[in-house]
Amino acid sequence: MPSPADRFAAWVRCADSAMLAVSECLGDEWDACLVGFHSQASIDPARYLVWLSTANRTYRLARRAEVLGVHLLADDQLDLARRLGARTGDVDPHKLDGVRHRRGRSGAVHLLDCPAWFAGRVLRRVSGGDHHGFLLEPIAAADVRPVQPLRLRQAETIPAGHPVG
Repeated sequence: MPSPADRFAAWVRCADSAMLAVSECLGDEWDACLVGFHSQASIDPARYLVWLSTANRTYRLARRAEVLGVHLLADDQLDLARRLGARTGDVDPHKLDGVRHRRGRSGAVHLLDCPAWFAGRVLRRVSGGDHHGFLLEPIAAADVRPVQPLRLRQAETIPAGHPVG
């Protein structure tokens, strides 16, 4: 008989959420990671919540960042998703080599090959266990190009760059 955790995991797979990349910048240092846990948190005022694993470098930088970049990945960007999800900046200093990016006026790093992004000012940080949530106020956004998003089912074979927790 499946456990409640197994049933929940099956439910999450059925929900098949879009995969995102989250980036941040502190001075000259920047990083980005693959994110599967996220949601709009309010309509008015507009708010979005992204969850970062406490085990990775992106989280450690984001704890001190004022602004995060949130990027939608297209369904043909599995290689970028694999790079951001399976490699970590603290283990592989070349993780982001060749990833086209620029720092925007908002202070967020924008991944130039992603079809949509927004920059969000960090309003609150929330512990959720092995992931911490960042409640964001959107302060800048790109025009959205038509896209089929990369989904969880396409990315679930990407090994995590760090063990969970």
